[in-house]
Amino acid sequence: MRPIVAIFLAANAGVFALWQVLGQSPFMLDNFLVSWDGLAAGRWWTLLGSEFSHIAFLHFFLNMFVLASFGPILEYTIGSLRFLSFYLIAAIVASLSHAGVSAFVLGQPALPALGASGAISGVILLFSFLYPRARILLFGIIPMAAIVGALLFVGLDAAGLVWQVEGGGLPIGHGAHLGGAATGVLYYLLVIRRLRLRQSGRVDFGDVATWRRLIAQHRRSDS
Repeated sequence: MRPIVAIFLAANAGVFALWQVLGQSPFMLDNFLVSWDGLAAGRWWTLLGSEFSHIAFLHFFLNMFVLASFGPILEYTIGSLRFLSFYLIAAIVASLSHAGVSAFVLGQPALPALGASGAISGVILLFSFLYPRARILLFGIIPMAAIVGALLFVGLDAAGLVWQVEGGGLPIGHGAHLGGAATGVLYYLLVIRRLRLRQSGRVDFGDVATWRRLIAQHRRSDS
């Protein structure tokens, strides 16, 4: 496990434990939920606090599973400091996106959100642009190229947001997901693209040796 990913996992676990102990107390509601109204009231720290916040165990488990799966490879590839800054930027943009979409698209400025999904969407998109042909299991079952799976998730979030605008949809922060995903794409294009590898022939992304070679090549090109 890489150090920054481990710190993020521990921070999420700590806030999850606080929710279980303190419940929906004023302290938790004021510091670990983000909304347009909350930001307008001056609670800007919730842009980050909400991205380390989960109440339901399944929500917490799924997000941490994805972070623990993609995060270490990404942190090792681009370096711990760069990963730290990228993740925090993606978290802030995701929270701002949720607040903006809720206030100006859905007309619900008080709508709160929490969860690491927005930042993790950025992690997935950055990973998929770095390693577009890597094989991932969609929903843990369906094998497909990383870039295909990532774009499919973006499409589902876009469709989900349209359904919410029309008065339906599920209580999911599609705006946060899309904001985080956009951050991943822009970070790749503006910062990481010069590290891109040009592969010839078929690559076995299921082989550990392949990952070690790709990561080593990225790190050499960054030096």
